[in-house]
Amino acid sequence: MKRPKSKKPGKQRRYQINAPLHRRRKMLSATLDKKLREKYNRRNIPIRRGDKVRVMRGEFKGVMGEVVRVLPSKYKIYIDGVTIKKADGTAVERPIDPSNVMITEIYMEDKERREMLERKLK
Repeated sequence: MKRPKSKKPGKQRRYQINAPLHRRRKMLSATLDKKLREKYNRRNIPIRRGDKVRVMRGEFKGVMGEVVRVLPSKYKIYIDGVTIKKADGTAVERPIDPSNVMITEIYMEDKERREMLERKLK
């Protein structure tokens, strides 16, 4: 499947819905903190489990936490400490859109990720 070149919202939505998993992962990107932007010379990177993020928009604005789970199938992420209460009182994790968060600390244990970040520095 090619990249969308159309400006039509319907075609863009269709591309996103039918995108394969390896492309979905790149669509799950989040902006970097100002210090990280300067350090790695990038604006955003794909989000990953273990990253520390700050919610920038919505009901949980200002909440900081670690990414617990990433769901490429639904284009959502789950953050530690972002929960809602159900009618019976039980707490449930609330999915957040990755475009509404900012990465404040990058999980650097992954070798490929380290290489990806250093590639642009050269």
